Amino acid sequence: MSAAFLLTTLIVVVTPGIGVLYTLSAGLTEGRRASVIAAFACTLGIVPHMAAAIVGVAAVLNASAVAFQTLKFAGVAYLIWLAIDALRETGSLQVEAEAAPPRPARKIIVSGVLVNLLNPKLSIFFFAFLPQFVRAGEDQRLLHMLGLSAFFMLATFVVFAAYGLFAAAVREHVISRPRVVTWMRRTFAGAFLALGAKLALTQR
Repeated sequence: MSAAFLLTTLIVVVTPGIGVLYTLSAGLTEGRRASVIAAFACTLGIVPHMAAAIVGVAAVLNASAVAFQTLKFAGVAYLIWLAIDALRETGSLQVEAEAAPPRPARKIIVSGVLVNLLNPKLSIFFFAFLPQFVRAGEDQRLLHMLGLSAFFMLATFVVFAAYGLFAAAVREHVISRPRVVTWMRRTFAGAFLALGAKLALTQR
């Protein structure tokens, strides 16, 4: 595993995106348990994209405008729904001073997986990213790509969990300030809308 791959992976994973935003919101609203589950869910959400890149399915997304646009706008619609949900006082960003019944892990996982699954740019990213670190004539090329993918997933989970646990650590400071909660909802809603707009404007 080259230093270039390690550095590139770290930069990609640490850079805040949809998955980080989802994990932060889980940590702020529901605490440490939810933040770790959300980090795991977002990691699961990149598995289909990595698999697509490895078997070459990403090439179909890259070549087919219809397939790409369909998946892209499904992702945009989901991000808009997340933004609307964030603004609702009874939505998923509801923060209570008293501990509320935790959401079932299944619901957190489904939402987290969808966050990354409905982003077609991830498939194309991995299609362009992984082969750069595998030699063309290498005998165990598939195993090497699987190993790189496993490391990328591990790094994703660790970094996302760290983001979420940090958010959970400052949760008490947030819930004691109603105005902060209000602005937090608006900030997350605006961020989801901005990411949705960015995804809508992306080209193959």
